[in-house]
Amino acid sequence: MTAPTFEAYAAENPDARFTEWLRARAEPEWTNAVEHQFVEELGAGTLDEDAFSRYLVQDYAFVETLTGLVGHTVGHAPTMHAKGQLANFLGTLTADENDYFERSFEALSIPTGEYENPQREPVTMAFEDLLTRAATEGGYAEALSVLLPAEWVYLSWGQRVADADPGRFYYREWIDLHAVPDFEAFVEWLRRELDRYGPELSARRQSLVERHFRRVVDLEVSFFDLAYE
Repeated sequence: MTAPTFEAYAAENPDARFTEWLRARAEPEWTNAVEHQFVEELGAGTLDEDAFSRYLVQDYAFVETLTGLVGHTVGHAPTMHAKGQLANFLGTLTADENDYFERSFEALSIPTGEYENPQREPVTMAFEDLLTRAATEGGYAEALSVLLPAEWVYLSWGQRVADADPGRFYYREWIDLHAVPDFEAFVEWLRRELDRYGPELSARRQSLVERHFRRVVDLEVSFFDLAYE
């Protein structure tokens, strides 16, 4: 069982990264997210289109809140380099990824009103609440503690099915968005940031960061589950 504190984990693993401890603490749900049925069927091209449509509408709603979190974090980032990295990612969310959503909604015949004013599922609202609280009630490390797992899980499953050929463009491009080198570099940068600041946090804040991280991973599993409901 993974040590409950980073101090204990580092004593057993002297060269361990703070983010390695966070990911280990998130098991088994980390593996459940990365190897989820949704991911397997997405890569194979066998995912039911209605299931993907339900998921995509909720994800679009979530991305709106995620964009707000990233914008908030830009303002609180401690260096200009960090602000630039986050601003670049904000540009990806509002340009490339938004373009993907709009083309996919059209191809899947999802009415504009359905994705612009969606009926948010409980898991979506829980996700949005967590992101909002992390941004407004905590500091830079707390914001990173929810942003990193949200993106790292997607990078991990994206790389896992990167060589798949699911056919339909909205399956293929959704994988590509989360497997490209630029996205991998951004996630690695997020890890380095939290690796830098995490070990210096008080024990109380480390515990909060760890709880945020695990909660995001739990919600990622539930988010994939909702496609089948």
